[in-house]
Amino acid sequence: MNEQNAWREQTEKMKDIPEATPEDMEWADGYFISDHTRFGVPSSQFRTFVDTLRPLWQNGDLANKAITATTSAQNPKGGQEMTIQSTYTTAMHWGAIIVPPGYADPIRFEDGGNPYGNSCTIGALSDSGKKSVVFKSERLVNFARKIMD
Repeated sequence: MNEQNAWREQTEKMKDIPEATPEDMEWADGYFISDHTRFGVPSSQFRTFVDTLRPLWQNGDLANKAITATTSAQNPKGGQEMTIQSTYTTAMHWGAIIVPPGYADPIRFEDGGNPYGNSCTIGALSDSGKKSVVFKSERLVNFARKIMD
């Protein structure tokens, strides 16, 4: 299967998944950002979405909300850590509270050991990747609850 056919096939699988809106970013207490790596940074599509959030972050509406990030790339050393760090840099400008996994769970040593957020290569998510997402999700929710109390 060539790259364009694979892209079309994936787009078809995802067509019913709702896309986040600025309104979602306003009401949500926390954000689990997942974006693919493009040249070692978040994709232009994600950056374009971030640009639509200007009124929210200028008003402080994105501040004090928990955020964690994950990414994927075509190969294991494709800039995943830089992509996650770049996402966190944006969150720092918002005043969001970054919730990285660190080494707070043994899964970090099974899924590649990235303390910023799990990352993977293209294809199906491995069992350790799934465990990592569960850990990060639970950690994010726990921090968001503490922040919002």
